[in-house]
Order: sequence, then structure tokens, then C-alpha cells
Amino acid sequence: MTMIDNAGAGAGSSTEAAKPSFRDLYTPKLVTVLREGYGLRFFRADLIAGLTVAIVALPLSMGIAIASGVTPERGLFTAIVGGVLVSLFGGSRFQIGGPAGAFIVLVAATAMRHGYEGLMLATFLAGLFLLVIGYARLGTYIKFIPYPVTVGFTAGIAVIITASQLRDMFGLALDGAEPGDFVPKLRALFAVADTFTPAAVGIALLTIVVIAGLRRVRPTWPGMLIAIVVASAAAYLLALPVETIGTRFGGIPRTLPWPALPDFSLDKIRAVLPDAIAFALLGSIESLLSAVVADGMTGRRHRSNCELVAQGFANVGSAVFGGIPVTGTIARTATNIRAGAHGPVSGMLHAGFLLVFMLVAAPLASYIPLAALAGMLAVVAWNMVEKPAIAALVRSSAGDALVLAVTFLLVVFRDLTTGIVVGFSLGAVIFIHRMSSAVAVEQHSPPVQEDRPDDANGQRVAYDPAFGSDPEVVVYRISGAFFFGAASMVGTVLDRIADRHKAFVLDCSALPFLDSTAADVIRAAARKATRAGVRFFVAGASPEVRRMLFAHGVRPPLVRFKATTQAALAQAHGERRKAAA
Repeated sequence: MTMIDNAGAGAGSSTEAAKPSFRDLYTPKLVTVLREGYGLRFFRADLIAGLTVAIVALPLSMGIAIASGVTPERGLFTAIVGGVLVSLFGGSRFQIGGPAGAFIVLVAATAMRHGYEGLMLATFLAGLFLLVIGYARLGTYIKFIPYPVTVGFTAGIAVIITASQLRDMFGLALDGAEPGDFVPKLRALFAVADTFTPAAVGIALLTIVVIAGLRRVRPTWPGMLIAIVVASAAAYLLALPVETIGTRFGGIPRTLPWPALPDFSLDKIRAVLPDAIAFALLGSIESLLSAVVADGMTGRRHRSNCELVAQGFANVGSAVFGGIPVTGTIARTATNIRAGAHGPVSGMLHAGFLLVFMLVAAPLASYIPLAALAGMLAVVAWNMVEKPAIAALVRSSAGDALVLAVTFLLVVFRDLTTGIVVGFSLGAVIFIHRMSSAVAVEQHSPPVQEDRPDDANGQRVAYDPAFGSDPEVVVYRISGAFFFGAASMVGTVLDRIADRHKAFVLDCSALPFLDSTAADVIRAAARKATRAGVRFFVAGASPEVRRMLFAHGVRPPLVRFKATTQAALAQAHGERRKAAA
């Protein structure tokens, strides 16, 4: 497909004239921010944001580590080391690195099969793979994954996370090790349902209620930390018979461990290689999704390959310092932005605050009930499920709903890698089917398009010289199928120019169809334009294209639909004249 601006030039022509250098593409955002000028006012903003994120990350990092089958301090090691390196080398201005809920399933399975030594080696190798992906400039290909696949596997991971917390949430007593697979896990837990502890259920419910209540009445407060403190105090003061970090793990250390390399034996590398590849794949997807969310909230643009290089260094560093896999974390990154962060310094300060918390308050962590951490992770899992996106995909088309359902079910009942691969393949097959359905065969079609009267469509608009001379009103035309394979390229163009004018017209008259990934790209561009006060028009969209856009939230008042580009231009210029008068 092609994207053409109102001057008739290809969208990619300007980039060919000034191709960015290696230094341009891999200079960390930290250097960019410092070059802009960094004073005390910006440091104060980053200090407050870093402290806010650290308060959120403290219980979350320990909870994710425990759910992943390792000791709680390894989550803190990951947040500290990974958080510093992601912010130091990253290509996203606001990214917060650390352990993520999306990794719980893979990390727990790897630790169960190979022990922590094998997990450490897999994390180290995943870091090396991410470095190769980043320096080979393959990061843009990660964005080719269809939108229904990302929504499906995220929802599947959320279900598995919830299942992994049932044991601690209900205080169940298992005779042996807890099975890793979904169905055997549920069978084993159901078999010991009579051992549930009412006190554990109460602590978990208390944690969930406090988090949900504070989010409603005091959304700026650190709800998760407050909930953990309240639950811990209740368990201690009431002497409740619940497991805590102290009773199961014996507490957490007050210092970082000395760096150590994993065992690089050939047999061990061969054994953990599939897990390392899965870590690298999921880490690249999660980190770039988080960077895209940050771009949408701030109007800034990340550099994918530079970000993956930073994720590579972070995973290598985490493995060396006894951590688990690192990735960009969407919730903590969003918290960082809402707290007023100016740049990557906030991410580095968040890691520093976590280190201070560990040094000072490590003995207090022993009193945290595991049921409270389970309740907190249940909330995290619920928030991971993109409910509006699922509803939009189900409404938009049967094909997208099928890809979503297949990916979700395979992730839950099979494994994450299979779900992503099959979901991507199914999405490609559905695209080919849609392309074949879009082909029309006409009998006696003339070799040259015949002339038509000027008012043939009944919506002729008188020409205004301002249509072609006003630089504040721009028209971009999308020609050809707009699907997940082209979404990255078109999204980059729209992101670059959507907020630079007073009015933006997207000509869809030559667009035969678009999929859910493309509709999501247009929605993001329209939101960015609206935040900047730019009027966003969609012109010439067919009923099918308009239906898909409506299903994904691209509708008035976010955008204005017009039958032709001329009608959109006439309204845009008319509104500009009224505003000028």
C-alpha cells in the first residue's frame, strides 16, 4: 500500500533524502533529554515521579517474583538493575523497566524445568538475543503482530496469572508441588479445596477492596502499597493464621548480591534455548507495547531498536545480579507519566529508591501476607485484560474475533509461543482471504477511465484557492489494503504529522478495507490530533471501512466523516475563516 500527501509525494521520499545515521538511531533518550537542557525544575519533577513509581513497584516486584516461582528479593533485584539500565540506554523517554506480570507463566515454567541456574542462563541469553534484534534493526518487524493477537495473548496471560494465585488467595495446602499447566493446576487445587483458610480469603479480599476503593476515591494515592500495608497490619495485629514472606522465604536480604555469570555449558544452553527465545520474543513485544502507550500519552515518539538494545542490556544485567527477565512495564510507565516525569532520570531514580527501600525496610517485608500479594496480582491480571478492545474486536469482524479467541485459548491451554505463532499465522490467512474477497471482476471494463460530469456524485464543491495553498490544512491519502503488515509504516507517518497542522484530512477513498490493527492506528493518530487541537477528518470511507472504524472508537466527535475530500477541505477552511474572524 502507499500513503501520499497533498503534494502528491510519497510518504517515504523525504526519509530517503536524509537517512538517519547509526548515532541518530541509537543515542539513548537520556542523552537527548540532557541536550535539551536539564535543570533543577526538571530534576524535581523526575524525583517525585521516581518516588511515586518506586512505591508502586515495591510490592509489585516481590509479588511477581513469588508468582514466578522464585524468591521475592529477585523481583527487587530485577527492578533495581533492570530499571537503571532500561532508563540509561533506552529509546523511550518514559519507559520503566522491571519484572512484568506477562512473564510469570514463562518464568515459572522455566524455573520448574531448569531451576534458578537455568532461569538465569535463559535470561542472559534472552538479553543477548534482544541486543542482536536491536542492532540488526529488526524491532520494526515486531510491530507486524496483529492487534487481535496482542489482545488475545494478554488476556490469556491474565487468566493464567489469576490461576497461579488461587493457592495463596485461598490458603490451600498442597501435598506436593503445584502443577504448572492450567488444567492440571485447577484439578490439583480443586482436590484440596477443603483445606482453604478463611483468614487468607479475608486478607485477599481486603487487599482487592482497598486497591479498588482507593482507585475510585483517591486515584493519585499508591493504592497497592497502602493495601499491602493495611493487610499486613491486620494479619499481624489479629494474629491471623496466614502464610507470610517470612514464614515461607525467611525474609529478604538488605543488599544486592555480587555479580556472577551463569553456567555456560553447551548442554545447559541447548536445554534453555527455547525458553530464552520465548523471553526475547515476549520481552520485545511487551516493551514496545509499553513504549507505544507512553507515546500515546505524551505525544512523543520512541525508537524501537534503541529500546530493544536497552532491554538487552537490562536482561543481561538482571541475570548477572540474580534477577529475572526484564521488560517495559505498561502500568508503571503510565504511572511515571501521570506523576509528571520529564525524562529517563525518573526511571533511574525509581531504581535508586527501591534500593533504599530494600536497605532500610527489608525486615518489614517478612510480615507481608502472601494472600495480600495474591489479591494484588489478581487486580493486576484484571487490569491486563483489555475489555474495550475485546468488545471492539468481537463487534468489528468474525475474522478478528476468531484470531482473538484462538490466541487466547492456545495461550491458556497450550503455551504462549504457540498462541502467538498460530494467532499470527491465522491473521495472515484471514488477510489473504479478505484480499481475495476484495478483488472485483468487471465485464467490458474500458482500458481508459471514461470522463464523467463534474457533478456526477451530486456533491460537487466549488474550488477555493485556499485548498491548495493553506499549509495548516493537510491531506494524506491511503491507497491499497491497510492491514497489520503496513500498520507500522503508516502509523509512523500519521504519528509524525497528525498534530502539526490545524486540520488533518485522511483520504480513504482508495482504501478497499482495513483490519483492526489499522483501525487502532487511525484511532491513536486521531486522539493525538485532538489533544493538540487539530481537527481530524476521514473522507471517502466506504461503508465497510467506516463500520470497522466505528467499532474501534473512530467516530464523532473524535473524527468527522465526509463523503469526499473536497467536502472535508471546504469545512476545514470554513472553520478556519470563522476562527480568524
